[in-house]
Amino acid sequence: MAEIIRNHSGPRMSQSVIHNGTVYLAGQVGTENASVAEQTKDCLAKVDKLLAEAGTDKTRILTTQIWMADMADFAEMNAVWDAWVPQGHTPARAAGESKLATPGYRVEVLVIAALA
Repeated sequence: MAEIIRNHSGPRMSQSVIHNGTVYLAGQVGTENASVAEQTKDCLAKVDKLLAEAGTDKTRILTTQIWMADMADFAEMNAVWDAWVPQGHTPARAAGESKLATPGYRVEVLVIAALA
C-alpha cells in the first residue's frame, strides 16, 4: 500500500498531501483585504513553496482550480496568473465564483501536481 504523507497538518486540514506520485495542495489564499493582484501573487508564492517542499514545481502542475469572490476580478487575476504560469506547461484549469471563507479573501487557488 502506498504511503500517504501529510505536511503542515493541523486539526482541520493539511497544506499538502502526497500519495502515489501526486501532491494535492489545500486551497491557498493571500492577505485579506489586499487587491486581487496581490492576493493572487500571494497564493501563487505559497503554491511555489509547497510544491518545492514536496520535491516538484509549477511545471508539473496537472490541474488548478481558482475561486474568486467576484468574477469581475477575472482579468486582474489572469494578468498575474499569465505572468506566473510557465508557457508550455500550462495545466488544465477551471475558474469560478464562490463565496470564500471570509469577505476579505478574493482569490483561492487549489493545485494538484505530479512529483518530479
